[in-house]
Amino acid sequence: MKDHDQVSRFVIDNTPIRGQLVSLDSSWQKCLENCDADEHARNLLGQALAAVSLLASTLKINGDITLQIRGQGAVHLLVAQASSQRTIRGLVRQNRPIEKHSTRLQDIFDADKMVITINSGKGEPYQGIVPLIGNDLQDALEAYFEHSEQLPTHIWLTSNRTSASGLLLQRLPDDQEYSDEDSWNRVTQLASTITPQELIELTKKEILFRLFHEESVRIFDMEPIHFACSCSKSRIVNMIRSLGQQEANEILHEEGLISVNCEFCNSRHDFDPIDIEQIFNPSAEAPGSLSVH
Repeated sequence: MKDHDQVSRFVIDNTPIRGQLVSLDSSWQKCLENCDADEHARNLLGQALAAVSLLASTLKINGDITLQIRGQGAVHLLVAQASSQRTIRGLVRQNRPIEKHSTRLQDIFDADKMVITINSGKGEPYQGIVPLIGNDLQDALEAYFEHSEQLPTHIWLTSNRTSASGLLLQRLPDDQEYSDEDSWNRVTQLASTITPQELIELTKKEILFRLFHEESVRIFDMEPIHFACSCSKSRIVNMIRSLGQQEANEILHEEGLISVNCEFCNSRHDFDPIDIEQIFNPSAEAPGSLSVH
């Protein structure tokens, strides 16, 4: 049976190579609930979520990693985020159909870069600027790894309406025990024979046997992944507080309520005049209590 909503690590013995496989199903479906983009744009989101899930699993941080592309093209926004707690969320926004001849990412987004942000919870988040090269996200990510000082990395991504999957291989620094200089080329060439259909439909054991049956592969326990949104009452309260009481009251005067909708999970939070008064004057004796509806 196919693996669902999990990331699995593996190593290839007697080589300095580690890898990961990710399969997103229910978590991917949850991200699609509020998505009205076309098939191509949805698949880009699925690939982005598979990518950040793989990258988050390689980071030894208590935080999250976010991939974001903004532009003026047919697809003008793509955001995918994965956390060290194995949660994902994401969205894609499209303002017109993708032209049939547009295959390059730069043409689809009318942008030339994507931003990868790593938030470790300590100090300022790290941001990396990634040139938007190629026809898909794995092209851009591999170009980023190739020109960065990080470990040599190859990544394979695929997505359809029901699943999003990915495979990542990474070469660790060689040591005296692992001196086979050809192992990286051999293993990456084998991995390159994987097809999108196999990556989505096969189990991790079937994939690893299909690719590396002549190698000695050790598989570690899988780690479940699920959809979760980080929107919260306290974050929304802080956002309203940042507006200032005068602007908040002006919105109340015009609308009667301050309503905040989360683009990731589509939850709606309404604040009435009593709620707003208590945000800015918490010691005031207002009837009722702060509530998020």
